[in-house]
Amino acid sequence: MHRTPRPDLAGPPPRHLPALRDAVRTLLGLDDDTAVVIRQLLRTVAGRPRLETVVAVLSMDGGTERWTLRGPTDRITDDDLRAVLLRRGPGRDPA
Repeated sequence: MHRTPRPDLAGPPPRHLPALRDAVRTLLGLDDDTAVVIRQLLRTVAGRPRLETVVAVLSMDGGTERWTLRGPTDRITDDDLRAVLLRRGPGRDPA
């Protein structure tokens, strides 16, 4: 089945995403073989829509880690990333 992208999703990715990916790579000390995926999702919480940013890291050995940050991708700062990505233990999202 052929799918056509929604008009609001068509086009090049936003300019800020490469900088976010680079910040994740730097903070976690990742090599070039490790994939960094950043997605903005619309979630409904208590009946209200809310934008979230999900950061996933997929390594060549099959390991996966995932973090969720509140807010859209264009509002995520280096401090936000540092606070969430460097947290260890139960605060991390299960992958």
